[in-house]
Amino acid sequence: MTLINDEAGTGAPAAERDTDRGGPGRSAPRRRRGIPAHKIGLYGLLGIAALTALFPLLWMVSGSLQSLTELLTNQSFLPRDPQWGNYVTAWVQGDLGTYLRNSVVYTGAAVLGILLVSSLAGYALARLEFAGKGVFTFVILAVMIIPAPAMFLAQYKLLISLGLTNNPIGYVLILITSGIPMSTLIMRSFFVSQPRDLEEAAALDGAGPLRVFWSVILPLARPGLAAVAVIQGLGAWNEYLMALVLFDDNELMPIQRGLTAFTSAETPQQQILLAATTISIVPVIVFYLMAQRHIVKGIGAGAIK
Repeated sequence: MTLINDEAGTGAPAAERDTDRGGPGRSAPRRRRGIPAHKIGLYGLLGIAALTALFPLLWMVSGSLQSLTELLTNQSFLPRDPQWGNYVTAWVQGDLGTYLRNSVVYTGAAVLGILLVSSLAGYALARLEFAGKGVFTFVILAVMIIPAPAMFLAQYKLLISLGLTNNPIGYVLILITSGIPMSTLIMRSFFVSQPRDLEEAAALDGAGPLRVFWSVILPLARPGLAAVAVIQGLGAWNEYLMALVLFDDNELMPIQRGLTAFTSAETPQQQILLAATTISIVPVIVFYLMAQRHIVKGIGAGAIK
């Protein structure tokens, strides 16, 4: 290999010199990219917004670990002597185990029913052409305008006629019917955005309509399904008014009923109430963390459309 003297007078292979200087031997090292100056302010605002959203949650957890005197005097944000027994008291006195189990069953059954019905209905509205399609869509929008409490009397009379009062099945059916209209429109928007080429290719391979829907279209709509599951899951989890109207037995009540056990004006137990509330949101947080990847995709797809 030919040696060429460099500026310092030392001999070094030309290939090595080129390599050191980012020549033909290898590309020049990339410069580290910092945060652009024009985005620093935007990131700062987003950080403030995130802290503002998280502050009530942090305050709830902090208050759940304080004594009643420390909580009412508002001496400090952080508990001086964490009272972990507040969670034990909330679980035992509020019978949260029973209520939490009920809410998990009700919410899970309601979300599955909503996803099944709304995905089928949304696919039909997106792909099928039939008489009265516009009227059907208008009826769905009209139902969404009616406040839920305004339908309690009609729903209660219907459940009485079906013999489903004070029955978990009747309560789950109410949750499903309440969430179908909005969910159907959300799923329709996702199905409309899917190309028809995939369905035609599957049909040429001999797949029937249900097979195409289940094996081809539905997997592509997972972001939409995740978004519907989160929206309707939160609504079903926080529902209490219909349960109060429908159930006579406390053993059938959802988790929101357990929180009311600590709201007595004669014996205030705000710190226990905060502990019970913290326990009640744990399943929601776990579910959100499991589905967050699909939720972000769903939000992005909705923004593009």
